[in-house]
Amino acid sequence: MDIAIVGATGLVGRKMIQVLEEFKFPIDHLYLAASKKSMGQTLVYNGKSHLVETVDSVLKKKPAIVLFSAGASVSLEWAKKFTTQGCFVIDNSSAWRMHKEVPLVVPEINADSITSETLLIANPNCSTIQMVLPLAPLHRHYGIQRIVVSTYQSITGTGKKAVQQMEDERNGIVGEKVYPYVIDKNCLPHCDVFLENGYTKEEMKLVNETRKILQDDSIAVTATAVRVPVVGGHSESVNVTLKKDFEMQEIVKLLAQTEGVQVYDNPAENKYPMPVTAYDENAVFVGRIRRDNSYPQSLNMWIVADNIRKGAATNAVQIAHYLLQKKLVN
Repeated sequence: MDIAIVGATGLVGRKMIQVLEEFKFPIDHLYLAASKKSMGQTLVYNGKSHLVETVDSVLKKKPAIVLFSAGASVSLEWAKKFTTQGCFVIDNSSAWRMHKEVPLVVPEINADSITSETLLIANPNCSTIQMVLPLAPLHRHYGIQRIVVSTYQSITGTGKKAVQQMEDERNGIVGEKVYPYVIDKNCLPHCDVFLENGYTKEEMKLVNETRKILQDDSIAVTATAVRVPVVGGHSESVNVTLKKDFEMQEIVKLLAQTEGVQVYDNPAENKYPMPVTAYDENAVFVGRIRRDNSYPQSLNMWIVADNIRKGAATNAVQIAHYLLQKKLVN
């Protein structure tokens, strides 16, 4: 089994290498690709150093599975060049997510949308993954009418330069800035670029990707995405209106039985999920689960996950693992 990672030197690419190790993925050859400025670097997998190559050189080796995490422009340029060679491509960028013919996959929810003919598979946005995983069982049992979500997103979602900006600010260093304002000791209601409708791209990803994954365009979704000076993961305050009434104990039971979800909820003991809870964990943590007393058939929950793991690297590796399990790839 030959595996490749495009964008291997970034935060997500490096985490993909780590997660592949943890999953004990059966790899014969691991190929690592990145931009020209990363040429000559080496990264370690299972104790062995691997040289970073160009994307073109990896393409010629025709790996069975290619994990992309190098940005939308790179994916648009190279992803289909790999699929035409018979490679499965799992793309972590926004490039292909809303293409009708490309499945948008959270394995615990809709892995069955992948077939042997599905050579291009999209990894959803990090904030979407952690929200839909606990919402999917609620939608199956009760139907979701409306979602109101506010996100509190880690700077790691922007990348290494954002982490460096915050560290520079904390150390009184004047350095490169990727945000229009200081991020340390601040919150920016600005994730990605603003669109004509007043929402940001990040907010519209939550709208459009949720509907696609849950296969229901009738779900009303509105989002506010905020960048916060946190490294460990994304947090989300989610208010859900269901089509049917519910008992809270049944809601909690459903969530507790959902693969990939960990209910972490006991306010009496100050037990609720935080980024430090989710940091370097693969699970999606859910707490502060309570009925919305202001509106019928509605409830609130607080959802936290490591955006670099389940929000990106782990989800992609889980998709690759599904390809192996179902013998869709040799």
